[in-house]
Formats: sequence, structure tokens, C-alpha cells
Amino acid sequence: MGRPGNCHNNAQVESFFSTLKNELVRDGQFQTRVEAHTAIFEYIELFYNPRPLYQALGYQSSQEYKQERTDP
Repeated sequence: MGRPGNCHNNAQVESFFSTLKNELVRDGQFQTRVEAHTAIFEYIELFYNPRPLYQALGYQSSQEYKQERTDP
């Protein structure tokens, strides 16, 4: 997130937090902060990060791009 008064990247951050709340947090009730932290970490690293498609990578996810480059 940017500094106060700098709104250049606010839309992307708001979109991410909306997706996080809708897909993970809304239905889950966490008993401890550690449980919430673990669930959010796993969501970001195992589900959200591999999924986005990037124009610069030919509309592939970063994992697909890496796999394509390492396969013989």
C-alpha cells in the first residue's frame, strides 16, 4: 500500500482484500490469531499467488511460465 495521499495502487490492494474476505474470511471463524495467520498465509501462498495471469507472461500464471521454461 502506498503512503497517505498516494492513491496510485489503492485499487489493487482493495481488490485483493475484497477477494481475501470473500473467499476465505467470510465463512471462517478462527479460534486464535495463529489459526487466522496460518489460514491467510496458506491462502496467499498456495491459492492466490499461483493463480493470477500476467499479460507479460502470455496470460499464464507465474507457475505455468516457470514450468514451461524448465521442462525439456
